[in-house]
Amino acid sequence: MLIVDPNPHAARLVSDIMKGLGAGDIVIQPTEKRALAAAADFEPGIIFTERGGEGLDGESLARALRRSHMDCRRAPIIMVTADATARTILGARDSGVHEFLRKPFTSADLLRRVENVALKPRDWVEAVGYVGPDRRRFNSGEFSGPSKRKADRPAAGAAAQVAVTDQAMRILAAALDQFDNDPMQAVRAIREQAATLKMVAMKASDSRMAVAVGALEVSMAAGPPTKATLAAPIGTLLAMNQSEAVARRG
Repeated sequence: MLIVDPNPHAARLVSDIMKGLGAGDIVIQPTEKRALAAAADFEPGIIFTERGGEGLDGESLARALRRSHMDCRRAPIIMVTADATARTILGARDSGVHEFLRKPFTSADLLRRVENVALKPRDWVEAVGYVGPDRRRFNSGEFSGPSKRKADRPAAGAAAQVAVTDQAMRILAAALDQFDNDPMQAVRAIREQAATLKMVAMKASDSRMAVAVGALEVSMAAGPPTKATLAAPIGTLLAMNQSEAVARRG
């Protein structure tokens, strides 16, 4: 476990509560720079970070971890702060944080956040503009009732596969469009969506999609990917998805 907080007393509070819950190795760091170095060194399974302080920007830390090549880049991040406004909650969500914990908090409050990340895993989104857990499932701890929007509720069966496919296609289109702005992250996003679509094709026994995804993977492996080399295979997938969407509506 990694705890990032410039305030040693606040960091010790989180540490003591987690030790009481059975946590083993706990590393405390006061700054973003030292936290990133520690994360690379011992790959924490969960990260607590204060939103801000001297040498620390919790949102920047979350974005850096999510876009890194560390094994812990997908580790749950829980942001802790007394500044729990709508703006800061949305900022935490959009930086790739899993949970938001308002100060002052009790051990029960903290335990609920840990249980959320441990028992209610969220789909991972690997795009260009955003990397992190599915933001539609973000829990600020301010709302405990049923999902407010139909889109927030888990889909089932064929509908779930359609939703996964549609999101992958949207990310592919955005990654191709933004390729020149961030080639490294665009390639990573495209690889992730190709893997997702291959899984969908296998589950659905969809040979057309499997072949189209295979063509994309071949293009990715043929040499350094460029926007030009990826345009055709991604375009084929997008056109295929569009025609299937029209058929479903018709």
